[in-house]
Amino acid sequence: MTTLTPQKPAIPQPGGDVTPAPEPRPAQDPAWRELVDAVREAGQYPTRSEAESVTRVVLSALGGHVVGDERVDLARALPEEAARVVASQIPATRSLTAAEFVDSVAARIEGATPATARWDVSSVLSVLPPLVGDELVTRILGQLPPGYALLFGRAELTPAA
Repeated sequence: MTTLTPQKPAIPQPGGDVTPAPEPRPAQDPAWRELVDAVREAGQYPTRSEAESVTRVVLSALGGHVVGDERVDLARALPEEAARVVASQIPATRSLTAAEFVDSVAARIEGATPATARWDVSSVLSVLPPLVGDELVTRILGQLPPGYALLFGRAELTPAA
């Protein structure tokens, strides 16, 4: 799967010439590479590039829905590149159900369907608990609507009546 990317900005040169901005350098952080490799393995993506693209899309979507201390703690627990992706998002104006969240990810990935987007979301979110800690994931799930636990690879438990 590929994602749509915005057009590269132009950089004015002396004499009025305009050259395209340089391509962003791939993250060289070993922790970021490990995260992407974990996503690649979990999602069985054929290329590292595809796993990296999916990781960025899902983390950016998550970054808009995790707020407050949980967002800060999530950014601190993630590799630097992943933290930038999460922290750069403007907080969402309304909470999305888990299904709406998956649909929002599908809309960001060219050719995605709700089924493939659910796979992508789960492939990324399910690798986070060992990386950021179960306690933080529990806190994050506490601020999200019901249904997200399954996306993180957890059972959706409801309190007894």
